[in-house]
Amino acid sequence: MAEKVSIVGAGLAGSEAAWQIAKRGIHVDLYDMKPQKFSPAHKNADFAELVCSNSLRSDDYLHNAVGLMHEEMRRAGSLILKTADETKVPAGGALAVDRTLFARKITEAVQNHKNIRVIEEEITSLDDFEDGLAIIATGPLTSEKLAADILKHVQGETLSFYDAIAPVVYTESIDFSKAWYQSRYDKGDKKDYINCPMNKDEYEAFVSALLNAEKVAFKKNKKQPVGLTNPHHKDIKPYAVVQLRQDNTPDTLRNIVGFQTKLKYGEQERIFRTIPGLEHAEFARLGGIHKNTFIKSPLLLDSFLRFKSKPNVMFAGQITGCEGYVESAAVGLMAGVFASAFALGKTPALPKKTTAFGAMLGHLQDIQNIENYQPMNINFGLFEDTPPIITQNGKKRFLKGAEKKEAYAARALKDLDIWLKEI
Repeated sequence: MAEKVSIVGAGLAGSEAAWQIAKRGIHVDLYDMKPQKFSPAHKNADFAELVCSNSLRSDDYLHNAVGLMHEEMRRAGSLILKTADETKVPAGGALAVDRTLFARKITEAVQNHKNIRVIEEEITSLDDFEDGLAIIATGPLTSEKLAADILKHVQGETLSFYDAIAPVVYTESIDFSKAWYQSRYDKGDKKDYINCPMNKDEYEAFVSALLNAEKVAFKKNKKQPVGLTNPHHKDIKPYAVVQLRQDNTPDTLRNIVGFQTKLKYGEQERIFRTIPGLEHAEFARLGGIHKNTFIKSPLLLDSFLRFKSKPNVMFAGQITGCEGYVESAAVGLMAGVFASAFALGKTPALPKKTTAFGAMLGHLQDIQNIENYQPMNINFGLFEDTPPIITQNGKKRFLKGAEKKEAYAARALKDLDIWLKEI
């Protein structure tokens, strides 16, 4: 039995793991190198900083796998989802948050918990935890020294890829004589998105500027935007539309949806200001790119996220090969639950693969294609399939579309309740 659990990294996964362990009466030492040292993408000294987007994606648990994961996390007492609900901003059917307030509230909750001790220190070696139980939740931006030490333990079985940050503009700098508020198909709050229309010439000039700046191949999208009507020119259908999603509660910031980029800063300002409505845009943050690191979890971790070659060390979050904010926090939650059981001398219960938790965990244990193992978002393709329905005449009818997704959700939440009683 362990008297405490050490956690490295106070991001989404680390903060969630710490919360789950602490609320079960076990002491936690939570290490984070901020504010003494920041990764290339992090700017805020608070925990659980959202660097790429403020959206936790769809909140529809009946028809979307990530929405189902939201619901499972809520029912499991997730700190991340509780705080997201408390700091959400309008985003149609998505769960988006005021990222500054979100990080601040997570930080306050973690720092004020009596069973959590925060240590502002960079951990550079797994050997710092020779005897005690530890969770490595340093995310895709693991510091170079710790990444190099992990590399020594995994004999080179680590991978890396690149991720990008979308630019953010000040709402007041948008020209509303050209732009307008409207959600696609008028879903949710009609002011969820700000839309900037382009005619064909403007769109092609924009694409040409991107090609000349980035020097990469570009696949033209022949489809026109649907579900939107430009109130400034109701008789003219836009050839293309750029949307800006609310980024904070006061709605003073808007991030440009889907504009993750590796353009140089000067090029970003020049090209993005060719978008109608953004000619005079002021940027609160420009896009950037950073290196993401993850391990081959199916090869290196057991079913409880323990390092096979060093079982007292566990991994959680995006470094395991899950993809996305929600998935990272969910794996952190499971790591916290498993670590709590180990600390109490018990064998943890595993969630069924019929749940979003179990499906995500299943991806981290998928040994079918280890050589090409890649990060993955939660999706219904990871779930165990639903059996066919036997009709009154004795024939099998396989579920499809929305009906199948609803069946996935109903089964998942039923099986989740069983797991929650076991933990």
